[in-house]
This record gives sequence, structure tokens and C-alpha cells, in this order.
Amino acid sequence: MIDAVWTVGQVADELGVTVRTLHHYDEIGLLRPSERSHAGYRLYTSTDLERLQNVVVYRRLGFPLDEIGDLLDGGADGNTVAEHLRRQRAAVMTRLDEMRDLVAAIDSALEKEMSGLKITRQEQRELFGEGFSDEYAAEAEQRWGDSDMFRQSAARTASYDKADWVAVKAEMDAVNSALVEAKRSGEPATGERAMDAAELHRLHINDRFYELTPEFHRNLGDMYVSDPRFTATYEDLEPGLAQFTRDAIHANADRAAASH
Repeated sequence: MIDAVWTVGQVADELGVTVRTLHHYDEIGLLRPSERSHAGYRLYTSTDLERLQNVVVYRRLGFPLDEIGDLLDGGADGNTVAEHLRRQRAAVMTRLDEMRDLVAAIDSALEKEMSGLKITRQEQRELFGEGFSDEYAAEAEQRWGDSDMFRQSAARTASYDKADWVAVKAEMDAVNSALVEAKRSGEPATGERAMDAAELHRLHINDRFYELTPEFHRNLGDMYVSDPRFTATYEDLEPGLAQFTRDAIHANADRAAASH
């Protein structure tokens, strides 16, 4: 029984490859047709087609051509086809896990976009540390949720994305550094340096969250020493900083009142 043969064009149509690809495979020795016509044209046998089918599968799996040649010729590097497939399967499974994570991230981003929330609580903790607490946010809403300031802050921050929050964190760190440096300078909380740092603190809140007058700023300063949780936040930065910040805020408010 004579084995059937196929021309380059027929093979290309059958397996969905281009004629140029088949010529390239022949040139590099990956797939040389077993037969030639009287005119010298390439003719492929069923064995050739079986080899080409394997080449096509391996290419879809991401194998480089030289490695495919080793696989089909018996594993020149000592690995069997099964070993290569196990390795490739593990790589594919890793990519599947990455894609699942990507889909989850996209779903999360879409959910935030649809709800108006641009950053998650976890992302807030990553930026601001464990000092950020859902308890604080809930308490703030309970204490001031009916206030214009809370509503203004909620409206502003609803549009903040992660880049905005990174900028907020950088500004907050700069304000805290200014307060620490003012305290370490030895000047009193009523000094110019301390009052200027307190004004930076007020402007940061005023520009990023809600309109904050120097007079109402006093209330925040008092909270920094009356609420142990807020006190701890400042004391972690510098011992005595909570009281110093409170006094600097009051001094800055006095300065603003005197200027009017």
C-alpha cells in the first residue's frame, strides 16, 4: 500500500500554518518532508503530518523551536517528552493562577469604580499603617456624620484614587516631620516655627478633606490629648508631641484671630 502524500499547500490548509512556516521548518531541520515530486516540490507523508501536529501543539504551549526539535528527536538534553510536558503544565498552571488573580483585581477595581470607592481599606492600611482603623472611620461618622465637614470630606475622598492617597500620605508625613522638628528645635509651642507647622497641619486637612478654620482647628488639637488613641499616634512619632501639637494649634489659632 502506497502512503498518501500531501503538498505544502495542502498541509498548510490542513493544519493552519503558512507555507512560509513550513519552508522555515524545512530549512532549520525541524520538519523535512520525506518525499519530493519529480519537479522537486516538497511532499509530506502521514508520518510528517504527525510530527507537524506535535510541532504545532508544542508551539501553542510556548516551546521554542530548538527545544521542540530536541523533544521530537528523543530529548537531546536528557528530558523525556513527558517531563517537558509536566514542566510546561506547571508553567501553564502558574499563568492560570496569575490570570485568576488579575481577574480578581479587575473585579475589585470595577466594584470600587461602580461604588465610587477608589481605594480599599486594605490599601489604606498599606499606605497609612495599622494606625488606620475601621473603628475610627465608623466613630467619625457616628460623631460627625451629620456635619457639613464630614459630608464634605466624604464627597472629596470618594473621588480619590490610590495615587491621590499616596500624595495625601506624603503630605501628612511632611506635616508630621515639621511638627517633630519644631519640637526638637527647643522652641516653645507658641514659637513661630511651631505655629507654622500647625498651620501646615490645618491646611493639609483644609485642602484635602474639609474646610477647617483656625478656630475649629482647636477642637482637633484638644482631641489629640483627650483621646488616648490619637495621643498614641503622635507619641509614637515623638514623646510629648501630642501636647506640643495641641499647644501649637491653639497658638496658631490665636495668631490668626489677632491678625483679623
